[in-house]
Amino acid sequence: MVLFLFACTAQRTIEQGTEMVVPPYITQGVAQSPALLAGMSQELASIYAQTHPGIVAIRALSPGSASLGSGIVIDSAGHIVTNAHVLAAQQEEVEVFFASGYKARGKLVGIDPISDLAVVNVSVPQSELHPLIWGDSDQVSVGQVVVALGNPYGFQGVMTLGIVSGLGRTLQSLNLESDERLQSIAEVIQTDAALSPGSSGGALLNLEGEVIGVIAQVLTSGLGRGQVGVGFAITANLAKRIVPFLIEEGTFTYPYLGISSLGEITLVEQEILGLPQATGIYITKVHPGGPAEKAGLCAGEQITNLPGVRAGGDLIIAVDGHALVNFNDLMLYLIKNKRPGDTIYLTVLRGAEQLEISLILGEKPE
Repeated sequence: MVLFLFACTAQRTIEQGTEMVVPPYITQGVAQSPALLAGMSQELASIYAQTHPGIVAIRALSPGSASLGSGIVIDSAGHIVTNAHVLAAQQEEVEVFFASGYKARGKLVGIDPISDLAVVNVSVPQSELHPLIWGDSDQVSVGQVVVALGNPYGFQGVMTLGIVSGLGRTLQSLNLESDERLQSIAEVIQTDAALSPGSSGGALLNLEGEVIGVIAQVLTSGLGRGQVGVGFAITANLAKRIVPFLIEEGTFTYPYLGISSLGEITLVEQEILGLPQATGIYITKVHPGGPAEKAGLCAGEQITNLPGVRAGGDLIIAVDGHALVNFNDLMLYLIKNKRPGDTIYLTVLRGAEQLEISLILGEKPE
C-alpha cells in the first residue's frame, strides 16, 4: 500500500495563513517577473479562500486504531465524500473537523471499497456547510495547473500546487481483488502536487476552484526515501457516477460479465495466441452460469506455453460501437454508462470471423 510520503524539496510560500507548496519549475518560471508572481499568489489565495471551508478533516476510530484523512463537503444536506480506506467498515466512530474549528460526529452512509470512495453525513448548522462544485474531469489536460487541498499529517487546511502529470491511469484499489479486475480503480488523475498521509479524501482542484478529483494515494520511493512526485486522484466524473448511489443505497452495484481476461495484450502474447491485433480484451475464462456464458462467449482451449492462458478464445474489440484498447476501457464504459440488467453489444473476433454478440449484464457477485 503506497500511502506514505516524506520530505519535499519544493519551495514553500506563505500566503494569508496558508502553506502553499510550490514546485521549483513554477517558481523558476515566474522568478523574472515579480508582477506575474504576485498575480499568481493572489489567484491562489483567492482559490483557497473560496474552497478551503469546504474541506474537512476526518478521524475514524475503532478499538486500538485510528485513521486520519480529509473530506469534501458536496451538498447542503451535510454529505461529505472521502476515501473508503479512511472510513473502513469496522470504524465505530467518525469525527469531522471543519475549517472554522467546529466539530461534529459523522455517520457513514455509503462505502465502495472498489473505487475507494465513501460518504459520511453530518448534522451541523448550515453555516458550517460550504459545498464545493464538481468539475468535468473529462476536460482536464496533461500539463494543466492544479491545486490540492487536504489535511496532511493532521495539519488542517494545507494547499499545494502542481500540474496534471498523466490521465487515463488505473490504480490498484487498497481493498479487493476479482476475476474481472475490479480491484483496479478505473479512472484516476496523476499529479505531482505534494500529497502526504492525511491528504487522502481531499480535493484536487482546477484554477476555477472546481473539484476535478478526490485525492486517493501517493507513490513513494521507499520507506524513508521520500515522495517521488507521483500522486493520484479519483476523477470527479467517476465520483459523480458512484456517490449518488452511495447516498441513496449505501453501496454501488457493479455490472458483471462473468469473464477473466488478459489485462493488456503484449506483442509476445499476440504472437503466441495468434491474435490479429494486440488491442482488445482476450477472454481466458468464461465463468459457468454467468452472463458471458449465456451470451455464447468463448475462452481458449488450445494449450500454449503461456502459463494459464490457452489460445482460440474470443477477442472483444468494441462495446456498443466504442473501440476498446484493454479491459479497463470496457469496465470504465460499463461503470459510467450501464447497470446490471442492461443489454450491451460486443464486437468480437473469433478466429477470422467478426461477430456481434448481445449480452445482458449481471450483478457482480459478493
